[in-house]
Amino acid sequence: MARAKSVLEAGPILSDRAHDAIKEDILAGALEPGEKLQLDAISDRYGIGTAPVREALNRLSAEGWVEHRSQRGFFVSELSYPGLEELVKTRIWLETLALRESIAHGGQEWEDALILSYHRLARTDRFLNAGDGRDSFTLNPDWEVRHHEFHRALLSGCGSSLMEQFCVQMMERSIRYRNLSVKFSLARRGDALAEHEAILTAALDRDADLAVRQLTDHYRLTLEGLRARLFPKTKP
Repeated sequence: MARAKSVLEAGPILSDRAHDAIKEDILAGALEPGEKLQLDAISDRYGIGTAPVREALNRLSAEGWVEHRSQRGFFVSELSYPGLEELVKTRIWLETLALRESIAHGGQEWEDALILSYHRLARTDRFLNAGDGRDSFTLNPDWEVRHHEFHRALLSGCGSSLMEQFCVQMMERSIRYRNLSVKFSLARRGDALAEHEAILTAALDRDADLAVRQLTDHYRLTLEGLRARLFPKTKP
């Protein structure tokens, strides 16, 4: 029975591994928009059988990371400026509401977590090495983690786990645009640390109107930077 159980569990475990690995590479830009995902090639890439890979791709298709085109197979989902605009607009709607609630109801524990997350972000370089050429720097994965933690900490006092989940889903989709903008463009915005500090200060001062304005401006600047790098022919 124990062996039978292990065999039955192997499929879902491998499917989860394939799902997470493919999604991580899509977020990082290692799998590019529109790229065809051949079952055999993906199976070899991650060392996982084609059956779990197919199951993972179907899940990713349902989540919007992958497109399943009839008779043609699976492709990495494309990006568009209207999609980016909608994403940023939705983030502003959700996160400004969650931030207001956090400022109104978050206690000392929320403040401490927010300060700690900011200091960790401030001590982490976005790039492992800097230079003028496209290949002279690499993204620091620790910065992405710290950046994500800071934005989550801002909202963590809102009192709604559902709201936090929706915000995290929007954050994940933003990561993909941001990573691709660095990969495909020599121009880059940097870590926007001054903007993060301004949001932090307003939140700790319990000035909800200012904090919301700072967060909104932060996302609008991000939108314009991504538009210029990823969709330069699109007018704002």
